[in-house]
Amino acid sequence: MVAAESFLRSYQTELISGNINNASTAALPIITIPVVIHILYKDANQNITDQQVKQELEVLNKAFRLSAADTSKIPSYFQEFAADSRIEFVLARIDPSGQATTGILRKNTWVTLYGSDDRIKYTDKGGDDAWDANKYLNIWVGNLASVAGYSSPIGGPKDVDGVAIRTDAFAPGKDPVYGGGKTLVHEIGHWLGLRHIWGDNPCGDDGVDDTPKQKTANRGCPSGIKISCENTPYGDMYNNYMDQANDDCMLFFTKGQMNRMRSAFAPGGPRNALLSSNGYTGTPVSRPVEPPVPEIIKSKFLQLYPNPTQKNLIIQFNNVENCIGSEVTIVNQFGQIVKRVKIQQTITTVDVGALQSGIYIVTVFGLDRKLQDKFLKQ
Repeated sequence: MVAAESFLRSYQTELISGNINNASTAALPIITIPVVIHILYKDANQNITDQQVKQELEVLNKAFRLSAADTSKIPSYFQEFAADSRIEFVLARIDPSGQATTGILRKNTWVTLYGSDDRIKYTDKGGDDAWDANKYLNIWVGNLASVAGYSSPIGGPKDVDGVAIRTDAFAPGKDPVYGGGKTLVHEIGHWLGLRHIWGDNPCGDDGVDDTPKQKTANRGCPSGIKISCENTPYGDMYNNYMDQANDDCMLFFTKGQMNRMRSAFAPGGPRNALLSSNGYTGTPVSRPVEPPVPEIIKSKFLQLYPNPTQKNLIIQFNNVENCIGSEVTIVNQFGQIVKRVKIQQTITTVDVGALQSGIYIVTVFGLDRKLQDKFLKQ
């Protein structure tokens, strides 16, 4: 993380107002980032639709390309600083195994609330594992507690790299604070190396030359010139995406911020590998034909529940006195043993949370009969 910050500071061009004009910005190549959306929901209200995902991506792209209609509300004295970053985001078309994908993953979870501890990013903790961070921007959407969203630090561990957003702050809606879908814009700004505009300290340094110093975060929807930290003549840049005003009042990134974000993709930079990703441009391989799941004759002596299950599977034996000491195997659709369990009591709980979604066969050996049943892992 320290190395990533050092790289950004050393690489980004020293900017003063006017050094990068609209013509030179327009000549920059467009950077396209493949995105995978992990949707974690406990009830139907949290299971956002594909259409909502597409609406959020539209907000995101218009913000980073300075093409939203609300850019007309940028105060006249800050308009010269506003920049088209020429960074775009697209849903992935190829998954890590090379097969076709929509870029939208859904998982019904048992978790009521996620914190900022990255639990949402692990399948075995009720979240969903990240796709390769060198090829995709991972975005997790779920019921976060306390915060509307958070980003992993640039240059941090790859298995948690990405952005987590609270469900009600993800897509455009009616909320007066988060209803514009700008939380994701702000957090991806962090993901690309931007700091809060006040540098997370009173009158602090955000590492960008064309953002004025300001005392702290702005809330609500300020108007007029607001002076702090002797930032005359124009005061706080509260319409900047890296402040914390309401969505309706967050309007632009500056040229300096654009330069810092794009620096992350330079050779040796923390986001450079994404330029070689085939997550959007690749040709999908043919998906193998899955073998049929064999028909299982249910036994009255063996019960599996809950079925379907997401986390724990209970294996219960009825009227079988000699089940203790027997071995249970759990086999996937391809005939591969994915788990072995030694039975120590007539009711046994097995953690299957880490298994991929699909149908599994449970077989009990060591009895005077072979018992089998199947369950669905969601």
